[in-house]
Amino acid sequence: MKKRHSISFLLAGLIAVAVIVPSLLVILFSSEEEEAAETTKKKTPEAALQEPAVEVAVFRSNTKQTETFPLEEYVAGVVAAEMPASFEKEALKAQALTARTFVVKQIMSGSKVNGQANVTDTVAHQVFKTKEELKKVWGNDFTWKSEKIDEAVQETAGQIITHNGTPITASFFSTSNGYTENSEDYWNEPLPYLKSVASPWDKASPEYSSKKVMPLAEFERKLGVSVKETAEAGTITARTPGKRIASVKIGGKEFSGREVREKLGLASSDFSWVMKSGNMIITTKGYGHGVGMSQYGANGMAKEGKNYRQIIAHYYQQTKIESAESFVKEKVTAKK
Repeated sequence: MKKRHSISFLLAGLIAVAVIVPSLLVILFSSEEEEAAETTKKKTPEAALQEPAVEVAVFRSNTKQTETFPLEEYVAGVVAAEMPASFEKEALKAQALTARTFVVKQIMSGSKVNGQANVTDTVAHQVFKTKEELKKVWGNDFTWKSEKIDEAVQETAGQIITHNGTPITASFFSTSNGYTENSEDYWNEPLPYLKSVASPWDKASPEYSSKKVMPLAEFERKLGVSVKETAEAGTITARTPGKRIASVKIGGKEFSGREVREKLGLASSDFSWVMKSGNMIITTKGYGHGVGMSQYGANGMAKEGKNYRQIIAHYYQQTKIESAESFVKEKVTAKK
């Protein structure tokens, strides 16, 4: 009888082990998976920006050296330098797409700065600042501003704007005069996705209207004209669909609005003027060339509840938002 009891206890023990051990293994592996998932969730946007990625070679204007940065870290540095961090996150996301699209297009073009860099860190391409540089600029506001921008970049990571399967010329500017400009009316290059659209939100911008007082002699010298103080200083002969100056006649000479803006250093090509006491008092509406996305317009749309996809669709007509991966892979593969 004792032998039978021993066998029974042995069988019972084996059955218990067979049931308990798999359960323990399931619990163990489940805990490890949950811990890994939790670790992934806790990964900060800043840490994610440091992960291995396509690198952007940037020619630093101050040091005259070329430095490389992971793509998303570069995009964050551009957004931080080009758009106020106080703007709505959806506007910052839209800016992230313009920055990423620009640099991906630049990398694909194969053009180099000084034979090494893809871009400079100036307005010649896109303004870019590192975290250390931003700490000096932002001071005590660095943490919240940096975190907000990093989040906007990570929430749009890898996304670019395309037209017919190609990254677009993602131009942007500060403030419109109420409308954006057709690309052909400023650059003489018609692009179907850079067409004039209404942008009424810009009226809230501090850059919406400005005045510049210029001595008549300086005005004449810069334009190469002679204007009699008692005569009419000029006549606007045509306007663009974006309500800016297409052409103007001053002192018997014909100019485009862009020419006058650049020669006189005006905020935009929507200007008017009056002559008073030997000075030209020039009033402008808007700030920037007016082509593409208005930054203050994007912020106004975001304040009304529009998301970054709606902002992009408004300012860049007939475009899509796609992953940059295939475009970047194609370029990297071509290099090998």
